[in-house]
Parts: sequence; C-alpha cells; structure tokens
Amino acid sequence: MSDSPPNDAVAVVAYNPAWPLLFEDERARLAAALGDGVVEIEHIGSTSVPGLSAKPVIDILVAVERFDSIEACDRRLAPLGYWRPTPQDFDESAHRFYRRGSPRSHHLHIVEFGTWEHRRHLVFRDYLRGHPDIARLYADVKRELALAFKHNRPAYTNGKTAFIKSIVARALTEIADPALSALAERAAHSEDTESHDTP
Repeated sequence: MSDSPPNDAVAVVAYNPAWPLLFEDERARLAAALGDGVVEIEHIGSTSVPGLSAKPVIDILVAVERFDSIEACDRRLAPLGYWRPTPQDFDESAHRFYRRGSPRSHHLHIVEFGTWEHRRHLVFRDYLRGHPDIARLYADVKRELALAFKHNRPAYTNGKTAFIKSIVARALTEIADPALSALAERAAHSEDTESHDTP
C-alpha cells in the first residue's frame, strides 16, 4: 500500500460531533483485538477536542503494560485494517504507529503506559480542551499549513511541531507536577542525544 495515495491530501474541516462516536466504536474493536496487555485507550489529536477544526482522521492512543513484538502487533491489527507505514517516522522502541483507510481515517499510536510518549499526547489534548482560545489559535495554524502543504503531509506535520511543543511546555508549567516534568526533561535529553525529533 502506498504511503501517500493521491486522494490523501491534507484537508482541515470543521469539527464533526460524530468523531467521538467513531472513536468509541473503534476503541471497542481495538480492545478486543489487542487483549489484556492494554491499560487504556484514549481519543487524542484534534478530533478529540470539542469544536476544534481538524483533519477528519481519528487519532487513538493505546497504552500497554509493555510492548509485544512488532510482528505480533501487526498480526492482531491487520484484520482491523491497520498497517504500519514504512519507513517509520517514529522510534519503534518507544512508539508504534499504524494507519487505517485510504484516504486515511484512523491513526493508531501504541505506547508504553506512564512514559512521556504516553503522557505528552494527553497533556496536549487536555490543555486544548481546557483552553478554547488556544484551540482556536491551533486551528488557525493548521488551516494555514493545510493551504501551504495540501499535498505534503510531512511538511504539514513538521509545521505544527513548534506550536505543539510550546503548548506542552506551557501546560507543564501550569500543571506543576514534578514527576511529569521530569519525564519530559528525560525525553528531551534523549532527543538531544539522538538528534531525533518525533513529530
């Protein structure tokens, strides 16, 4: 399957109240397929924030106790229509990433529970849910990027990175949780050491 089908252009659309329902349907299917190792399944990304314009792609975060082999994940998820793009933009030792649909309809992120890869998505989502003004600003950023990079998803994604990091940093300051901040600092140090930036 091609990683960039011609009908998979970037499009940011108005919020759809059906998005949470689509997540709930998929959550049940994933829970059944992935089994007892799953700790939680969360709706993340822009479609999880009420009122926020977004690409019509349901982002799902699955936190597991520990990773199974990639081959085992592939086998469990293939019957549901999920596939791993290659090459991966994510460090698969910390983050497994799958897509579904053509054009894509779902993104699936599998991470280990309690890691920064797990917590950072929830921090960003919860901050946007609690700050509608920042969510509106984020929507403006995404619309501008979608116009500029309609047929270049990597450029669109990279264009959001600085905004996302700034909001996560602001959220960490407001939350003032030393353990959470320590997780973020360790992850940032690891990124600097490896010269790797996960979008």
